[in-house]
Amino acid sequence: MRTSQDPRHVRRQHIVQEIFSTEFREQKVSSDTRDVLAHLPLLDKQIQKAAPDFPVDKINKIDLAILRLAAYEMLVEKKAPQNVIIDEAVELAKEFANDSSPSFVNGVLGHITTSINSKYEIRNLK
Repeated sequence: MRTSQDPRHVRRQHIVQEIFSTEFREQKVSSDTRDVLAHLPLLDKQIQKAAPDFPVDKINKIDLAILRLAAYEMLVEKKAPQNVIIDEAVELAKEFANDSSPSFVNGVLGHITTSINSKYEIRNLK
């Protein structure tokens, strides 16, 4: 069972904090965070598609940092199962964000997962 001291969870906490802080000032960041930031156009596009009623620039900054990391892990990195990524993102939202954030993060990532899986199924039908 995952604990708050799990190295993967601690790594994600650190990345979310760095992504969040880059919204306010320029700073040195870890290579993991640079990898996420390098893909912001793709990530923000997918987040916007998954939450069309919430423009990316209006999403709570900590929610956005969590969504960007999770979307990166799902769309680019692809090292962990989607349900694990979503669970971790929801846990981060519980730790760092407000009371409505976990359900918002879960919903947005659920839409991204559905989009990924439907594209995969279409490719396999061809």
